[in-house]
Amino acid sequence: MPELKTFDNPHPRRDYVIKHVATEFTSLCPKSGQPDFGAIEVEYVPDALCVELKSLKFYLQGYRNEGVFYEDAVNRILDDLVSALSPRWIKVTGKFTPRGGLHSIVTAEDNSAK
Repeated sequence: MPELKTFDNPHPRRDYVIKHVATEFTSLCPKSGQPDFGAIEVEYVPDALCVELKSLKFYLQGYRNEGVFYEDAVNRILDDLVSALSPRWIKVTGKFTPRGGLHSIVTAEDNSAK
């Protein structure tokens, strides 16, 4: 997986929410090998660091050839962002396009820094 790069939070004394939305997330179904599509939303309150957008884009593109269930993808993204940023609070939501008449929304959050 490409590395998540960071930069110093320009306002570390204030709680504020950053939201990034990647509307073209793709991965592979680990059962069928067929592509899965969706949007990944990352919301977080930074502490000392913020994620650099180009690295986040390349990181998410790294899932393109990964056979991964939705639940695993969302939780792995969350874990990697927590590891890179140590945010005060973070939530990752995957909104996946319909497959077989069902669509899935998976949300995982971490507030262990507070």
